[in-house]
Amino acid sequence: MSAAPRDNAPSQPIPELICELCRLFYQLGWVSGTGGGISIRGPEGIYMAPSGVQKERLRPEDIFLLSDQATGEHDCEVVRGPATGLKVSECRPLFFNAYRLRDAGAVMHSHSVWAVLAARLFAPQGGPGEFVCQGLEMQKGLRGMGCFDTLRVPIIANTPRESQLTASMGEAMQAYPDVDAVLVAGHGVYVWGRDWVQAKTQAESYDYLFRAVVESHRLGLPVGGA
Repeated sequence: MSAAPRDNAPSQPIPELICELCRLFYQLGWVSGTGGGISIRGPEGIYMAPSGVQKERLRPEDIFLLSDQATGEHDCEVVRGPATGLKVSECRPLFFNAYRLRDAGAVMHSHSVWAVLAARLFAPQGGPGEFVCQGLEMQKGLRGMGCFDTLRVPIIANTPRESQLTASMGEAMQAYPDVDAVLVAGHGVYVWGRDWVQAKTQAESYDYLFRAVVESHRLGLPVGGA
């Protein structure tokens, strides 16, 4: 898995960018209570926020740098890590799904309440399902989507440990090759892109769409699509 050249290369060091994005996502309610995470691929390898920490308080020296040459599902070669005893993100194998299967340049994991409610709306028992919406302008923020297209996002069942989602997330990604997100029932959403700009744009667009559909349901308006 070699690092391909990326558009929109960050103008600041990637660890600083990750900390900035984590603060932004905290304000959006995506990484409350140490949840969620961000990873960005750079020339040196895979940069990743640590696990189990308050994301809005991260410092650049807390960010891990991992090799992008890992082959096994749980292989994790730390090229450079913090000296504070922090742990590599529990999301690591899920992030690597996007790097391996989609050649992603960045991956973002949100615990947004709108993602959780959207999954609950379309998969009320917490099992696999499919989020559907159509006719919303913010669909244009997603790769290959127009506002009158029908968007379908896979929903997978949650597991006790995040790493246990690796196989089902990979299967969902292969079944939905034109979609850059996977919802996890009762948990949140993973979103990726060719670089951090596209990943951020799509993460914000998906969250808007999840909220629009959930609020439409609350108001008794039609939800979903054909």
